[in-house]
Amino acid sequence: MPQLLAATSNAHKLAELRAILEPSGIVCLSADDIGGIPDVEETGETFEANAILKATEVARATGHVVFADDSGLETFALDGEP
Repeated sequence: MPQLLAATSNAHKLAELRAILEPSGIVCLSADDIGGIPDVEETGETFEANAILKATEVARATGHVVFADDSGLETFALDGEP
């Protein structure tokens, strides 16, 4: 069965991913399932860059296919900053 490692510590996000993927036969692994994942410093300029950085670094460290995301709120009053 195909496996995908979710690079998240958010239990709700993990549950959502499992609900979406497992009916298709994809096992969604958590960090706990594999003994942990490295912390990745999110130094990207965008949410997308941070997600790519996290997925790449965790994949290199674990050898798994990895899903990562990064999101937040940006406001005009803060010049587009979180």
